[in-house]
Amino acid sequence: MKNTLESTSADNIRRHQSTLIAEIAIAFPVTIASWLGTYYFMPALGGMEEPLARFVIALKCCCMAILFCFLTGIEAVAHERLRSPAIDPLSGYETRRLTINLRYLQNTLEQLVLFVPGLFALAFYCADGHSMRAVIATTVVWIVTRFAFWIGYHYGSQHRAIGAPGMMQSMLVLLYVCARIGYDAAGPAGAIVPLIVFACVEAVLVRVTKPVGA
Repeated sequence: MKNTLESTSADNIRRHQSTLIAEIAIAFPVTIASWLGTYYFMPALGGMEEPLARFVIALKCCCMAILFCFLTGIEAVAHERLRSPAIDPLSGYETRRLTINLRYLQNTLEQLVLFVPGLFALAFYCADGHSMRAVIATTVVWIVTRFAFWIGYHYGSQHRAIGAPGMMQSMLVLLYVCARIGYDAAGPAGAIVPLIVFACVEAVLVRVTKPVGA
């Protein structure tokens, strides 16, 4: 009986993993196309020669991202609490929808910690109005992938993977700006160091988080 339960559990995990991988494989090219489409089809921004002007654009983008992706999540939770026993947070009442929305909020807060500083640093390293289109494209993709994550989560936890490219984008932006910071400090060698260190840390994490017995 125990072996049967373990086999069923393993099958469920494999199906969950297969769905995650398949949806990520579909979402990535769509996300890349969306980023490139936004970047190349929008006009260049004027007056972007000064860093302050670029920071203002980054600030505006952050406000839009927080409004549409974080405040909406807070509102979703607040509205459900207001009209249910969950109005008392200590009551223990929690619907599946409320649980998902709370997890979406927590995940979005974590993602904002990556997105916001990365976006400001990206704006700093953009030289002109043409390259500043990258800041806009990055913001658009982040907002869209957050909604994809949220909607997918409500259809099933495995479907949240459709929003994974947004997290990958934030990671790539941070790697890029950290390489630029390293380059400013020590040239090409300085640019490579943070990338190598991060790759080593990632390799260690992959190894130490491997399930026992796997």
